Amino acid sequence: MHMKELVFSLILLMQACGPLLAQTSVLVQPDSAGILQRLAEKARVAKAKVRVFGGAVLDFVSAYYEDHIQPVTDSYAEWASNIKSSMWEKIQTTIDNYMPSEAASPTDQPLQN
Repeated sequence: MHMKELVFSLILLMQACGPLLAQTSVLVQPDSAGILQRLAEKARVAKAKVRVFGGAVLDFVSAYYEDHIQPVTDSYAEWASNIKSSMWEKIQTTIDNYMPSEAASPTDQPLQN
């Protein structure tokens, strides 16, 4: 039921807007090559400004990282490295100390001299 009303409203809207669209004049485009050249020049200027501003921001971020973040993360990285080394040493010693016993059946008697 609502679909019929929606379609009817859209048809009325299209009929009302059709003449309005026909009355609008098409704007004549000036020389597009000139527009493109001006846009390209503005883009170059904006790019240069971004590089200057970006360089300053990058310097600030680098300094902030070296002063505030790196000291904190270095201790965690060293801790993780130490844990890894410790675990690897434990695994190596366990593997080195592991001596598989010879397979013996439950009925075998130990050798007696």
